[in-house]
Amino acid sequence: MMACPRFPPVCEYDASARPRRTAAADLDGTLLVSSSAFPYYFLVALEAGSYLRALALLVTAPAILLLYVAFSEAAAIGILVFVTFAGLRARDVEAVARGVLPRHYAAGVRADTWAVFRGCDERRVVITASPAVMVREFVREFLGAEVAGTELETVSIAGEKRFTGRIEHVLVGERKKEVVERLFPSGDMPDVGLGDRESDHDFMAICKEAYMVPPDRRAPRAAADALLSRAIFHDGRLVRRPDPAHALFALAYLPVGFFLALFRVFFNLLIPVQFVRHTYRLTGINLVVRGTPPPAPRPGTPGGSLFVCNHRTALDPIIISIALGRPVTCVTYSVSRLSTAISPIRAVALTRDRKADAARMAALLEEGDVVVCPEGTTCREPFLLRFSALFAELTDRIVPVAVDAHQSTYYGSTARGWKWLDPYFFYMNPRPGYKVTFLPPLRSPEETCCSPRSSWSAVDVANHVQRVIAKELGFQCTALTRKDKYMKLAGNDGTVVNANKKFL
Repeated sequence: MMACPRFPPVCEYDASARPRRTAAADLDGTLLVSSSAFPYYFLVALEAGSYLRALALLVTAPAILLLYVAFSEAAAIGILVFVTFAGLRARDVEAVARGVLPRHYAAGVRADTWAVFRGCDERRVVITASPAVMVREFVREFLGAEVAGTELETVSIAGEKRFTGRIEHVLVGERKKEVVERLFPSGDMPDVGLGDRESDHDFMAICKEAYMVPPDRRAPRAAADALLSRAIFHDGRLVRRPDPAHALFALAYLPVGFFLALFRVFFNLLIPVQFVRHTYRLTGINLVVRGTPPPAPRPGTPGGSLFVCNHRTALDPIIISIALGRPVTCVTYSVSRLSTAISPIRAVALTRDRKADAARMAALLEEGDVVVCPEGTTCREPFLLRFSALFAELTDRIVPVAVDAHQSTYYGSTARGWKWLDPYFFYMNPRPGYKVTFLPPLRSPEETCCSPRSSWSAVDVANHVQRVIAKELGFQCTALTRKDKYMKLAGNDGTVVNANKKFL
């Protein structure tokens, strides 16, 4: 019986020994710290499928693990794929692979193996047993590599491509070696091979040099800016990577959290706005307010303040109203009728006609305080999208407001899901929180453009407010827009035809 080849550990790799141009590496346990692909299957089952499919996958996970340990990796992957993918629409899975999975993959990239892999800058190939449809977007965009993964069978039903749950080719053991030989047909095998398990030995043995990656859950992760891309835009409801324990909590807590959210929403609706800050604490919501906002307009005095804030969730204007202790009006491009009906503040829909929207906002400002989120859409990461300059043309009574939301289990925002549920998902978190900082009002005419003495344009004002808020939050300014977000996550420009329907 032939002994298994022994490869040195990756810590013995010497980048200065000689130049390496090409590399082939496994993914889970090699380029990623964790060797378990279960969390990513779970995300596909939940986000492209349903709560029940995710629950079925979680229930069958122990049997799949036993099958993997006692029998074969290929058989375990076959069951995992069937439970996860059978009947799912291909476009739904592709949307999850594009908008949900990359952030979780990127957060788990192992620093030492990524340094080796990235150093082979002529050609990089990832050979993985995970379905190619799951990993392709992440590997190409964040690792700059080609992908060879397990291929899944599809069938066309009523003009839509769906997964059957069957595997065409599972890449384990000898098949990984065959793929590497096919990808390097000239016989010039990869300079470096990286793997973490025995099933990787076959393809590692034909590489010019190969290194084993020892298991280490505490291995340093690669910094976000060390990868070739950043996950500025992402979708999905789960905040944390759903390891089995967290996946169990997220599903088991969901019904409890939903009833808790209903209580938090409707109980606080009954409380006068000036007291809601206190009832928030009683219902487990942490609201931190800093800074000194301007006083409310006096009765009979026309003109309120324009509160300009960054956009974290759909609740931003409501939270600002609660922090102020008085009603305000918010302007928005898309809001469902249900959300409008139960909103504790007045919500006015804009039309995307610049002149009409400017006239409407100016009229609202004459009536009182107005809140606007000039990013036009939410961003979950510590970045600010480009601020629309329309607000700067309306008044010189501008108050920047920096807001940040704390969400530990569920995200209270989505690009593809039911948006009217966004506030409820925020309140479903065990201890949701908000921090609101009222910054000094802009000085007129130095920092506004409405005065004849001002030398700033509306764009200058918008960029200034963006920088002020970003500095307070420790965020980074970008020129990205709402359209960039929705093209990335949903494949459209974010325009809503009917706010009560699901984004597709």
